[in-house]
Amino acid sequence: MRTNINLAQDAHQFAALYASARGMSLSAAISELLRKAQTIETTEPKPPVFERSAAGVPLFPDNGRRITVEMVRRAEDESLE
Repeated sequence: MRTNINLAQDAHQFAALYASARGMSLSAAISELLRKAQTIETTEPKPPVFERSAAGVPLFPDNGRRITVEMVRRAEDESLE
């Protein structure tokens, strides 16, 4: 289907870069981006469920991300600079 649309400059620039990076036309890129946007879940994200230890202390969900001692030290060093 052929149609004319007016895009904001930043939207056009993004779509053009997207098209160029993927080796497709601007029309195909805009169609693909619209289809991707259409499939994004629009419901509110569910809040995390916190479990409790045997002592009753709330525990963070295990999502594979850990804060290490090195990360804390680096953050402390950066905040002192």
